[in-house]
Amino acid sequence: MGATSKKKLLAVGGSGLVGSRILSLLENNFSIQNFSLETGLDITDPATLSPILNAPSGSIVFHLAAKADVDSCEKDKPLGENGPAWKINVEGARNVALACAKARHTMVYVSTDFVFSGENTSEAGYTEEDSPDPLGWYAVTKYEGEKAVVSTGVRNVIMRIAYPYRSDFKQKLDFVRAILTRLASGEEVKAVTDHIMTPTFIDDIAIALKAIAETGMTGIYHVVGSSSISPYEAVVTIASMFQIEKPKIEKISREAFFSGRAPRPFNLTLNNDKIMQLGVKMRTFEEGLKEMKLQGLRI
Repeated sequence: MGATSKKKLLAVGGSGLVGSRILSLLENNFSIQNFSLETGLDITDPATLSPILNAPSGSIVFHLAAKADVDSCEKDKPLGENGPAWKINVEGARNVALACAKARHTMVYVSTDFVFSGENTSEAGYTEEDSPDPLGWYAVTKYEGEKAVVSTGVRNVIMRIAYPYRSDFKQKLDFVRAILTRLASGEEVKAVTDHIMTPTFIDDIAIALKAIAETGMTGIYHVVGSSSISPYEAVVTIASMFQIEKPKIEKISREAFFSGRAPRPFNLTLNNDKIMQLGVKMRTFEEGLKEMKLQGLRI
Protein backbone atom coordinates (compact mmCIF):
# COMPACT_ATOMS: atom_id res chain seq x y z
CA MET A 1 0.00 0.00 0.00
CA GLY A 2 1.48 3.35 -1.02
CA ALA A 3 1.83 6.22 1.39
CA THR A 4 -0.85 8.22 -0.43
CA SER A 5 -3.47 5.49 0.01
CA LYS A 6 -2.96 4.94 3.72
CA LYS A 7 -5.83 5.85 5.99
CA LYS A 8 -5.20 9.01 8.00
CA LEU A 9 -4.75 8.64 11.77
CA LEU A 10 -4.72 11.87 13.71
CA ALA A 11 -3.65 11.60 17.32
CA VAL A 12 -4.60 14.23 19.87
CA GLY A 13 -2.10 14.07 22.73
CA GLY A 14 -0.24 11.08 21.31
CA SER A 15 3.25 11.78 22.64
CA GLY A 16 2.83 10.27 26.11
CA LEU A 17 3.35 6.81 27.57
CA VAL A 18 0.46 5.17 25.71
CA GLY A 19 0.17 7.19 22.53
CA SER A 20 3.83 7.31 21.53
CA ARG A 21 4.13 3.52 21.56
CA ILE A 22 0.89 3.00 19.65
CA LEU A 23 1.82 5.52 16.97
CA SER A 24 5.27 3.99 16.49
CA LEU A 25 3.75 0.53 16.08
CA LEU A 26 1.16 1.73 13.56
CA GLU A 27 3.33 4.04 11.44
CA ASN A 28 3.49 1.50 8.59
CA ASN A 29 -0.29 1.02 8.59
CA PHE A 30 -1.52 4.61 8.70
CA SER A 31 -0.53 8.09 7.66
CA ILE A 32 -0.04 9.53 11.15
CA GLN A 33 -0.03 13.06 12.52
CA ASN A 34 0.14 13.92 16.20
CA PHE A 35 -1.32 17.15 17.58
CA SER A 36 -0.93 18.62 21.05
CA LEU A 37 -0.39 21.89 22.92
CA GLU A 38 3.17 21.80 21.56
CA THR A 39 1.85 21.94 17.99
CA GLY A 40 -0.68 24.64 18.84
CA LEU A 41 -3.76 22.47 19.28
CA ASP A 42 -5.63 23.18 22.52
CA ILE A 43 -8.70 20.99 22.93
CA THR A 44 -10.27 23.52 25.31
CA ASP A 45 -10.18 26.14 22.52
CA PRO A 46 -12.25 25.17 19.44
CA ALA A 47 -10.51 27.88 17.40
CA THR A 48 -7.31 25.79 17.39
CA LEU A 49 -8.90 22.63 15.99
CA SER A 50 -8.47 23.45 12.27
CA PRO A 51 -5.99 20.54 11.75
CA ILE A 52 -8.86 18.16 12.55
CA LEU A 53 -11.39 20.04 10.43
CA ASN A 54 -8.99 20.22 7.47
CA ALA A 55 -7.96 16.54 7.51
CA PRO A 56 -9.34 14.25 4.77
CA SER A 57 -12.91 13.23 5.52
CA GLY A 58 -13.14 9.77 7.06
CA SER A 59 -9.91 10.04 9.04
CA ILE A 60 -9.57 8.38 12.44
CA VAL A 61 -8.98 10.74 15.34
CA PHE A 62 -7.36 8.98 18.29
CA HIS A 63 -8.09 11.14 21.32
CA LEU A 64 -5.71 10.60 24.24
CA ALA A 65 -5.48 14.11 25.67
CA ALA A 66 -6.69 14.10 29.27
CA LYS A 67 -6.01 15.22 32.77
CA ALA A 68 -5.32 11.77 34.19
CA ASP A 69 -3.74 12.34 37.60
CA VAL A 70 -6.43 10.89 39.87
CA ASP A 71 -5.46 12.85 43.00
CA SER A 72 -4.92 16.13 41.16
CA CYS A 73 -8.33 15.76 39.52
CA GLU A 74 -9.93 15.23 42.94
CA LYS A 75 -8.58 18.64 44.01
CA ASP A 76 -10.44 20.14 41.03
CA LYS A 77 -13.78 18.81 42.26
CA PRO A 78 -14.80 21.96 44.21
CA LEU A 79 -14.33 23.95 40.99
CA GLY A 80 -16.81 21.70 39.17
CA GLU A 81 -17.25 22.61 35.50
CA ASN A 82 -14.82 25.52 35.91
CA GLY A 83 -11.93 23.24 36.92
CA PRO A 84 -9.18 21.92 34.64
CA ALA A 85 -10.31 18.27 34.91
CA TRP A 86 -13.79 19.09 33.57
CA LYS A 87 -12.54 21.54 30.95
CA ILE A 88 -10.03 19.03 29.56
CA ASN A 89 -11.77 15.68 30.05
CA VAL A 90 -15.33 16.76 29.21
CA GLU A 91 -15.41 20.04 27.30
CA GLY A 92 -12.16 19.25 25.48
CA ALA A 93 -13.48 15.88 24.38
CA ARG A 94 -16.74 17.49 23.26
CA ASN A 95 -14.87 20.10 21.21
CA VAL A 96 -12.83 17.43 19.42
CA ALA A 97 -15.97 15.34 18.85
CA LEU A 98 -17.81 18.29 17.31
CA ALA A 99 -14.87 18.94 14.97
CA CYS A 100 -14.78 15.25 14.04
CA ALA A 101 -18.52 15.21 13.40
CA LYS A 102 -18.25 18.25 11.15
CA ALA A 103 -15.36 16.71 9.17
CA ARG A 104 -16.99 13.24 9.13
CA HIS A 105 -14.17 11.52 10.96
CA THR A 106 -14.35 8.59 13.37
CA MET A 107 -13.33 9.56 16.89
CA VAL A 108 -11.68 7.02 19.19
CA TYR A 109 -11.97 8.38 22.73
CA VAL A 110 -9.59 6.77 25.21
CA SER A 111 -11.37 6.26 28.51
CA THR A 112 -10.67 4.30 31.68
CA ASP A 113 -11.67 1.36 33.87
CA PHE A 114 -12.21 3.93 36.64
CA VAL A 115 -15.67 4.75 35.21
CA PHE A 116 -16.80 1.77 37.32
CA SER A 117 -17.04 1.82 41.12
CA GLY A 118 -15.57 -1.66 41.57
CA GLU A 119 -18.45 -2.69 43.83
CA ASN A 120 -20.46 -5.88 43.18
CA THR A 121 -18.23 -6.78 40.22
CA SER A 122 -19.23 -10.04 38.57
CA GLU A 123 -16.69 -12.85 38.35
CA ALA A 124 -16.46 -12.37 34.57
CA GLY A 125 -15.79 -8.65 35.05
CA TYR A 126 -17.49 -5.52 33.82
CA THR A 127 -18.69 -5.75 30.23
CA GLU A 128 -19.41 -2.94 27.79
CA GLU A 129 -23.11 -3.38 28.63
CA ASP A 130 -22.64 -2.49 32.30
CA SER A 131 -23.58 1.01 33.43
CA PRO A 132 -20.71 3.10 34.79
CA ASP A 133 -20.94 4.44 38.35
CA PRO A 134 -17.77 6.48 38.87
CA LEU A 135 -16.40 7.21 42.35
CA GLY A 136 -13.82 10.02 42.17
CA TRP A 137 -13.77 13.26 40.17
CA TYR A 138 -11.31 11.94 37.60
CA ALA A 139 -13.66 9.02 36.94
CA VAL A 140 -16.69 11.31 36.81
CA THR A 141 -15.06 13.60 34.24
CA LYS A 142 -13.92 10.69 32.05
CA TYR A 143 -17.43 9.20 32.04
CA GLU A 144 -18.95 12.62 31.32
CA GLY A 145 -16.40 12.86 28.51
CA GLU A 146 -17.66 9.56 27.08
CA LYS A 147 -21.23 10.88 27.18
CA ALA A 148 -20.21 14.21 25.66
CA VAL A 149 -18.57 12.46 22.69
CA VAL A 150 -21.59 10.23 22.06
CA SER A 151 -24.02 13.18 22.40
CA THR A 152 -22.45 15.00 19.42
CA GLY A 153 -23.55 12.25 17.05
CA VAL A 154 -19.98 11.70 15.84
CA ARG A 155 -19.04 8.25 14.58
CA ASN A 156 -17.20 7.02 17.66
CA VAL A 157 -15.41 4.31 19.58
CA ILE A 158 -15.11 4.52 23.37
CA MET A 159 -11.92 2.62 24.18
CA ARG A 160 -11.52 1.87 27.89
CA ILE A 161 -8.00 0.93 28.94
CA ALA A 162 -6.49 0.09 32.34
CA TYR A 163 -3.03 0.21 33.96
CA PRO A 164 -1.02 0.45 30.71
CA TYR A 165 2.61 -0.68 30.66
CA ARG A 166 5.41 -1.04 28.09
CA SER A 167 9.04 -2.11 27.92
CA ASP A 168 10.64 1.29 27.33
CA PHE A 169 9.73 4.95 27.68
CA LYS A 170 12.36 7.24 29.14
CA GLN A 171 10.07 10.19 29.83
CA LYS A 172 7.85 8.34 32.30
CA LEU A 173 7.79 5.08 34.22
CA ASP A 174 4.65 2.98 34.03
CA PHE A 175 3.68 0.99 37.11
CA VAL A 176 5.64 -2.13 36.06
CA ARG A 177 8.95 -0.38 35.46
CA ALA A 178 8.47 1.78 38.57
CA ILE A 179 8.01 -1.33 40.72
CA LEU A 180 10.88 -3.14 39.01
CA THR A 181 13.21 -0.17 39.57
CA ARG A 182 12.42 -0.11 43.29
CA LEU A 183 12.68 -3.87 43.75
CA ALA A 184 15.99 -4.05 41.89
CA SER A 185 17.50 -1.30 44.05
CA GLY A 186 16.50 -3.14 47.22
CA GLU A 187 13.81 -0.65 48.23
CA GLU A 188 10.68 -1.84 49.99
CA VAL A 189 7.53 -1.83 47.88
CA LYS A 190 4.19 -1.37 49.62
CA ALA A 191 1.66 -3.43 47.66
CA VAL A 192 -2.11 -3.15 48.02
CA THR A 193 -3.90 -6.45 48.61
CA ASP A 194 -7.56 -5.38 48.38
CA HIS A 195 -7.73 -3.74 44.96
CA ILE A 196 -8.16 -5.65 41.69
CA MET A 197 -6.83 -4.20 38.45
CA THR A 198 -6.60 -5.39 34.86
CA PRO A 199 -3.13 -4.46 33.53
CA THR A 200 -2.83 -3.81 29.80
CA PHE A 201 0.25 -4.28 27.60
CA ILE A 202 0.30 -1.16 25.42
CA ASP A 203 1.41 -3.04 22.27
CA ASP A 204 -1.93 -4.88 22.38
CA ILE A 205 -3.83 -1.59 22.39
CA ALA A 206 -2.15 -0.75 19.08
CA ILE A 207 -3.30 -4.06 17.59
CA ALA A 208 -6.82 -3.39 18.87
CA LEU A 209 -6.91 0.10 17.35
CA LYS A 210 -5.78 -1.31 14.01
CA ALA A 211 -8.50 -3.99 14.14
CA ILE A 212 -11.18 -1.43 15.00
CA ALA A 213 -10.05 0.81 12.13
CA GLU A 214 -9.95 -2.06 9.62
CA THR A 215 -13.34 -3.49 10.58
CA GLY A 216 -15.03 -0.12 10.89
CA MET A 217 -16.52 -1.04 14.24
CA THR A 218 -18.01 1.57 16.56
CA GLY A 219 -19.24 1.53 20.15
CA ILE A 220 -17.59 0.73 23.47
CA TYR A 221 -14.62 -1.63 23.79
CA HIS A 222 -12.75 -2.77 26.87
CA VAL A 223 -9.21 -2.89 25.50
CA VAL A 224 -7.56 -4.43 28.55
CA GLY A 225 -5.36 -7.36 29.45
CA SER A 226 -6.61 -10.90 30.01
CA SER A 227 -5.82 -11.21 33.71
CA SER A 228 -7.10 -9.27 36.71
CA ILE A 229 -4.89 -9.22 39.80
CA SER A 230 -4.16 -7.26 42.95
CA PRO A 231 -1.18 -4.89 43.04
CA TYR A 232 0.37 -7.27 45.57
CA GLU A 233 0.08 -10.17 43.11
CA ALA A 234 1.50 -7.92 40.37
CA VAL A 235 4.54 -7.04 42.48
CA VAL A 236 5.17 -10.71 43.34
CA THR A 237 4.85 -11.66 39.65
CA ILE A 238 7.28 -8.92 38.59
CA ALA A 239 9.81 -9.98 41.24
CA SER A 240 9.56 -13.61 40.10
CA MET A 241 9.70 -12.84 36.36
CA PHE A 242 12.82 -10.71 36.71
CA GLN A 243 14.38 -13.02 39.31
CA ILE A 244 14.72 -10.44 42.08
CA GLU A 245 16.32 -12.20 45.04
CA LYS A 246 14.67 -11.58 48.42
CA PRO A 247 12.38 -8.77 47.25
CA LYS A 248 11.15 -6.41 49.98
CA ILE A 249 7.37 -6.45 49.58
CA GLU A 250 5.00 -5.22 52.28
CA LYS A 251 1.27 -5.92 52.12
CA ILE A 252 -0.93 -2.89 52.71
CA SER A 253 -4.66 -2.13 52.51
CA ARG A 254 -6.23 0.23 50.02
CA GLU A 255 -7.51 2.37 52.89
CA ALA A 256 -4.04 2.81 54.38
CA PHE A 257 -2.16 3.23 51.08
CA PHE A 258 -4.54 5.86 49.68
CA SER A 259 -5.26 7.63 52.98
CA GLY A 260 -6.09 11.29 52.35
CA ARG A 261 -6.19 10.77 48.60
CA ALA A 262 -8.92 10.31 45.98
CA PRO A 263 -11.14 7.23 46.40
CA ARG A 264 -10.04 4.13 44.50
CA PRO A 265 -12.42 1.41 43.29
CA PHE A 266 -12.15 -2.11 44.73
CA ASN A 267 -12.58 -4.68 41.95
CA LEU A 268 -11.88 -3.35 38.46
CA THR A 269 -11.99 -6.66 36.64
CA LEU A 270 -12.91 -5.79 33.05
CA ASN A 271 -14.14 -8.30 30.52
CA ASN A 272 -12.35 -8.11 27.13
CA ASP A 273 -14.35 -10.73 25.20
CA LYS A 274 -15.72 -8.12 22.78
CA ILE A 275 -12.34 -6.91 21.51
CA MET A 276 -10.99 -10.49 21.43
CA GLN A 277 -13.86 -11.35 19.07
CA LEU A 278 -12.21 -9.04 16.53
CA GLY A 279 -9.24 -11.43 16.53
CA VAL A 280 -7.16 -9.29 18.89
CA LYS A 281 -5.05 -11.22 21.42
CA MET A 282 -4.92 -9.29 24.67
CA ARG A 283 -2.09 -10.69 26.76
CA THR A 284 -2.27 -11.76 30.38
CA PHE A 285 -0.01 -9.88 32.79
CA GLU A 286 2.52 -12.71 32.78
CA GLU A 287 2.54 -12.83 28.97
CA GLY A 288 3.04 -9.07 28.84
CA LEU A 289 6.01 -9.24 31.21
CA LYS A 290 7.57 -12.03 29.12
CA GLU A 291 7.23 -9.86 26.00
CA MET A 292 8.86 -6.95 27.84
CA LYS A 293 11.84 -9.18 28.56
CA LEU A 294 11.97 -10.30 24.93
CA GLN A 295 11.98 -6.64 23.90
CA GLY A 296 15.05 -6.10 26.03
CA LEU A 297 13.80 -4.80 29.38
CA ARG A 298 16.40 -5.56 32.02
CA ILE A 299 16.74 -4.76 35.70
